[in-house]
Amino acid sequence: MPENPSRPAGRQLRIFVARIPALSRQASPEPLFILAGGPGLAATTFYASAAPVFARIRRHHDLILVDQRGTGRSHPLLCQFDEQQIWDAGEEETARVMRDCRARLATDHDLAQYTTSVAVRDLDAVRQALGYGRISLYGSSYGTRVAQHYARRFASHTQALILDGVVPPTRILGPSTPLDAQRALEQVFERCRGDAACRQHFGDPAQDYQQLRDKLARSPVTVSLNDPRSGEPRQFAFTDSVLAGALRLGTYTADQAALLPLALHLANKKNQFAPLAAQFLLQASGYDAVLAYGMHNSVVCAEDVPFFAAARISREQLASTFLGAAQIDALQALCADWPRGPVDADFHTRLDSQVPALLLSGTADPVTPASFGDEAALGFRYALHLKLPDQGHGQLVQPCMDGIMAAFLDAAHPGASPSPDTSCLSHVVAAPFFLSMNGPGP
Repeated sequence: MPENPSRPAGRQLRIFVARIPALSRQASPEPLFILAGGPGLAATTFYASAAPVFARIRRHHDLILVDQRGTGRSHPLLCQFDEQQIWDAGEEETARVMRDCRARLATDHDLAQYTTSVAVRDLDAVRQALGYGRISLYGSSYGTRVAQHYARRFASHTQALILDGVVPPTRILGPSTPLDAQRALEQVFERCRGDAACRQHFGDPAQDYQQLRDKLARSPVTVSLNDPRSGEPRQFAFTDSVLAGALRLGTYTADQAALLPLALHLANKKNQFAPLAAQFLLQASGYDAVLAYGMHNSVVCAEDVPFFAAARISREQLASTFLGAAQIDALQALCADWPRGPVDADFHTRLDSQVPALLLSGTADPVTPASFGDEAALGFRYALHLKLPDQGHGQLVQPCMDGIMAAFLDAAHPGASPSPDTSCLSHVVAAPFFLSMNGPGP
């Protein structure tokens, strides 16, 4: 594909595509394109960790993986930095690190040509090259934005959408994130207070959180532990910004949230920071290892940051949250110098789509709350929105979700109202809280 669509004879990109053929000889002619989140995660990387969940869909549908331009093996925009440098980075340091990355990448990339509005053209070129008339799309997190914009631009070639952790087209990501993350954390605390064993062991975990936050704001703690990835001895400064990162990542899934009351209690009451630090290291390093931060910047600096002012979130509100305004300030600082790419004029307007959509939300999602799914559902003639109580970001691996998605796709076509049996979701419950490092109680 041309890197710049307006210069078709200019620099060309290789877009990496993988096709996993359907198992049935009577397979559906419509494949499922799988889109990853981030932004910055490659579809092939995402699929490698989630392949079994798509096995039932694969019985009747080809699966197509397209590493979005700037990710994976599609001319990736990779930034190089020390992880601790980013965790502790303020506005100035973040901007400096990303300026260095921008200067390096700009030698062989046009950084303005990696937005969603450009990337959906690649998806349709893949559709044409593989000979498909219509396609269905599964999108996770940021991938839901890509899927919806593809359905807007190429409505006649879109069969159905599955949107998991939904970003509505009308939503600017960033300004409300600290508030959404705080609500998710408070839901975890409320659930602990309502659980007899958790309450008996930890009382009100909100108190541990607030006392720990106040302590770290005054002075960071040096933590010594064996790195949970390598086993090597390690020391690092546990600051209030690291606590914010640990809390945000710790609320992404109910499994991780099950550890938070214990980890906060040990750190606050017994000065044992290793469990909270290890949990953070494992999660943060997982993201750092697979995200193309340059591509992330090209997307958010064009599609979100320029619209922050219109969101009108007060800094006083943000200051009351564990994330505060630091992330928003850092994004604005790094985007000041990052090239701003093309964004279609209707990009942030509501869809008006005849394509059936299955929307998946967790009621304790710190990134894309269930209200985002409600907002996105207004753009479809038919939308089935499943909200899973006490679950976090992404519902793909929930028990029986594979069957629900497969049944939805098998019955979906423009104008249809597929209604798969979802009664099995009544058995989905949040993971029990850890009462000690040995796990939950009996």
